Amino acid sequence: MTSTTSRAQQLPTQNQAKIVIPEKHPMVTVLGTGDSLLKVIEKGFPELDLHARGNEVTATGDRAEIRLVQRLFDEMMLVLRTGQPLTEDSVERSITMLRKAAEDPTSPEGSASPSSVFTANILSNRGRSIRPKTLNQQSYVDAIDRHTIVFGIGPAGTGKTYLAMAKAVQALQAKQVTRIILTRPAVEAGERLGFLPGTLYEKIDPYLRPLYDALHDMIDPDSIPRLMAAGTIEVAPLAYMRGRTLNDAFIILDEAQNTSAEQMKMFLTRLGFNSKIVVTGDVTQIDLPGGTTSGLKIVQHILADVEDIHFSRLTSQDVVRHKLVGKIVDAYGQYDAEQGAQAATDARSTSGTRTPRSNHRRSES
Repeated sequence: MTSTTSRAQQLPTQNQAKIVIPEKHPMVTVLGTGDSLLKVIEKGFPELDLHARGNEVTATGDRAEIRLVQRLFDEMMLVLRTGQPLTEDSVERSITMLRKAAEDPTSPEGSASPSSVFTANILSNRGRSIRPKTLNQQSYVDAIDRHTIVFGIGPAGTGKTYLAMAKAVQALQAKQVTRIILTRPAVEAGERLGFLPGTLYEKIDPYLRPLYDALHDMIDPDSIPRLMAAGTIEVAPLAYMRGRTLNDAFIILDEAQNTSAEQMKMFLTRLGFNSKIVVTGDVTQIDLPGGTTSGLKIVQHILADVEDIHFSRLTSQDVVRHKLVGKIVDAYGQYDAEQGAQAATDARSTSGTRTPRSNHRRSES
């Protein structure tokens, strides 16, 4: 196999390939410190025997697996060519994407490459780049570019709000909008807001703190007070949006699962000219009082077919926090499904065994 990024000479009778790494890429950048990246690759290709010597990696084993690992090294070289480092996480995710593409060429992974995802830079600040880390995240970011209103729906840790804020800062810096508005519903998550000390502003500040924290990652902290004082950046509870028309703004509603249907309608109708809205939320973590239906659940049915509105759905596979977070999300999802199935079974059992009172009386007579 010959490519622009690596050369592989396959020995057909031995099911073996030699992958030659270009000399401009030191092997430590390819295999990782202490071979940490090579260990990830070996774990991802357990049926292959991989050996590294000099600037060559020899792969022996199943032909299909060899072709796949060759593609992986080609993708790794493309990432390194951009000057970005490889990480264990990016290599692991690249293997997952390549496997899905091999299994189903018609899948989204079949038309995308890992390198295109991991080199799609949104924002850089103080030497740190913010970019998608999964194909779903890349699709979410692309949707924000293409549509006026985008809903990012998924579990905790999937980057819904963080990527939306990065796009907002990018739009502000490019002068596509003149201000950023960040808002959240101030809903109690098992705690009593009234017992918090201080003024009303001090009571609601903890609800908005995650938005401030994300801003500090993207903008020089010293400039944030000045931008907020000028109204260029506004962080406020959802109730403060009522009665306003928001023009020339990038507006983000976070924790939208904690809005009522009425609040969601109120917020979406604030949209003004030359503005963009991103709504993020996790429908599995609703803190609304009993009996109140989440506006984020309802809006998916109401606006499903409206042009220029897009729903991006992320899953546990898109979690970019500790690996355990994705496993926790899956475990809770399985538990909820089992509880729902059990409740349905119990309901059917109860309705099937209950004897009508009138029939019971007839049997006694």
